[in-house]
Amino acid sequence: MTEFKPIKEGKVREIYDNGDSLIMVATDRISAFDVILKNKVTNKGKVLTQMSRFWFDYTKDVLPNHMLSVDTADMPEFFRTPAFEGRSMKCRKLTMLPIECIVRGYITGSGWASYQQNGTVCGICLPEGLQESQQLPEPIYTPSTKAEIGDHDENISYEKSIEVLEKQFPGHGEDYATKLRDYTIALYKKCAAYALSRGIIIADTKFEFGLDENGNVVLGDEMLTPDSSRFWPLEGYEAGHGQPSFDKQFVRNWLKANPDSNYDLPQDVIDKTIAKYEEAYELLTGKKL
Repeated sequence: MTEFKPIKEGKVREIYDNGDSLIMVATDRISAFDVILKNKVTNKGKVLTQMSRFWFDYTKDVLPNHMLSVDTADMPEFFRTPAFEGRSMKCRKLTMLPIECIVRGYITGSGWASYQQNGTVCGICLPEGLQESQQLPEPIYTPSTKAEIGDHDENISYEKSIEVLEKQFPGHGEDYATKLRDYTIALYKKCAAYALSRGIIIADTKFEFGLDENGNVVLGDEMLTPDSSRFWPLEGYEAGHGQPSFDKQFVRNWLKANPDSNYDLPQDVIDKTIAKYEEAYELLTGKKL
């Protein structure tokens, strides 16, 4: 049996080269504030992979994505073990674009902090009088650069995203920037409407895109998971304060309240976190993991 070693390790995912494809494995690691925590969250990797699978299937009419299979029978023998089952995705190889495509449908987090200071989010002027967690009149696109592990992503304007893309892909910067913005908004609107019908508000999320061998924009990485999105329960939602969530905001809040924790979570925080992830998965897909 051929043994595989990751060619790239992110905060949560490990990527393996499979010749004409990649195997992307979601681990049970969890990160917050750009730091990998010391704990593992059991089954978290399966939630991330299966939720991405659900959304990739749901949005393939909007644009193609990189998913080929989540069945380890379609992968080399090395991956046909319980350690990889349910958390592995065979993917098309793409040339990834150097932009994190963030869309915000509600004002919260760093966006709310910025709005309180000067009425803007990532340089975009918003109407006066908005409350925390309020739905925005229209979703806004606030791209950022991709940082290496340990560094922080940098929020940039749409205009700056054109420059970043033009530098790497001369003659295509504006075309790619426009497509990224338009696809990001279209994906968010379609999926947020569906999630709302299942009792979940998608407050914001991020997408990543790449290019296939013909230069077409393709959706890659993960999609609308609790790691890349803010999910709120529709039941009990009201603007004017922070919301309970199905994502790792629970972990972030605990870390903020315990600054001396050295990024080591107590077991009850781990248990509550995976329970939230699994509940979101079941609500959205109608299935148990």
